[in-house]
Amino acid sequence: MGALVVYAVIYFAGYYAAHLVNVLSGRILIKNCRLAGLVIVWITGMTHGYKIINTSAPAGHHESTTQIMILYVIMPVVVITATVLYLLWQNRQDDTDTSDHS
Repeated sequence: MGALVVYAVIYFAGYYAAHLVNVLSGRILIKNCRLAGLVIVWITGMTHGYKIINTSAPAGHHESTTQIMILYVIMPVVVITATVLYLLWQNRQDDTDTSDHS
């Protein structure tokens, strides 16, 4: 659960960083802030996974590398990705619904 919170914080940091770039530049440089945040999550997940694979487990831990990867990298990244894709789909549905009634 802690890893999911960390990846959510990373997502929002990327999202708001993209928004801040747009505000500071005075124009839209990054068109989709949600995807920008998601890209940061993917890059962090790949880096985190690489670090887990290339580091030996501490003494006394019985979890395999696969279990650690699933619990601390794959599951949070999949949950964040699914949530962002759902929100993007909802926005697209809302946009088509409002354009039909105009």
